[in-house]
Amino acid sequence: MASSQLIAQYRQWQTFQRQEQLSREHLGVVQRLEEARASSTQVVQAYRSMAEKASTEGACYRTLFLRKRDDQNALPCEGWLFVRRVLSEGNSTRVRVTLLETFTLENGAMEPGDKTARKLTLEIFDQVQMDKGMRTSVRVDCLDTPEDYHFITLLDAVRGDLRPYLK
Repeated sequence: MASSQLIAQYRQWQTFQRQEQLSREHLGVVQRLEEARASSTQVVQAYRSMAEKASTEGACYRTLFLRKRDDQNALPCEGWLFVRRVLSEGNSTRVRVTLLETFTLENGAMEPGDKTARKLTLEIFDQVQMDKGMRTSVRVDCLDTPEDYHFITLLDAVRGDLRPYLK
């Protein structure tokens, strides 16, 4: 086997390993949020705090989200979110963000700037789970691209050096 083919297979294996790690991480965080019974009000407050730090410090937050593929399977992707604005109208809360993707199964690991930043609108809402005895859980879904949904943004993973890539 040629060394270039071996290296290509190794890189593909690394990509699949990273995908599996993100799948476990996304599922774990979802379970912890459900156990903590996080409400949409708490999540809205967290996004307001992120927006404030984004405007003053240029903070971007690591996010995991699911992307539905052509075969209807959903796999986690990773990126950095710059929260521009939180808009609340009645019972609806929308968040304007800029997303820098840093991992997808198709592209593998990407550096900021490898892929153009996308401006998105996220919606925060409580979801009723019938299978768990009418419990509610909070969801953050993308309104612009329905194949991207269930965003989880991590407050403890923040960077301030990504502003040049947000344009």
